[in-house]
Amino acid sequence: MSSEAAIEATRCWVSETVMGLNLCPFAASPLKAGRICFTACEATDQETIFRTLLSEMEQLIILDQEQVETSLVIVPVGLESFDDYLVMLDLLEAVIPEAGLEGLLQLASFHPDYRFEGSDEEDPANYTNRSPFPLFHLIREDALEHALDGYPQPEAIPERNIALLRELGLEEMRRRLDACRQQGR
Repeated sequence: MSSEAAIEATRCWVSETVMGLNLCPFAASPLKAGRICFTACEATDQETIFRTLLSEMEQLIILDQEQVETSLVIVPVGLESFDDYLVMLDLLEAVIPEAGLEGLLQLASFHPDYRFEGSDEEDPANYTNRSPFPLFHLIREDALEHALDGYPQPEAIPERNIALLRELGLEEMRRRLDACRQQGR
């Protein structure tokens, strides 16, 4: 899969699922303003993937927020296994405070096989964090805090999303994700 195809599939998912279902009420503004950086990591080995993600974190901090507010780093090859993905996520989360980025960056995690601990694999609620490819969402904390300040009851978002996806059902959520994967081909 080419980097361009992975980015196109992810853009479709952000537009049609994340924004289309309003799973993240904060996504529309930066997407419309072109302040979401979509990057596909071409590395396939875990060490190089890790180094690429560190570099993307650094870039996000260096760039002006008016240029890039948030970054989606897509890893089409190398972290297909959800367990391997979780190991990488743990490494990245440990690096944030070590690198002095605590309070500056947060990570959100998405994977095609995402499964919340204790949930059934077939629970449509897992699709709140299922994406066409493994990806790491790098979020500037100040942008997130600003978005949260203007949103009533942000703590209710996860429960609303779970209820919505369960109402839509497993087949609809699979269809949406598959349609975006197909669009990227």
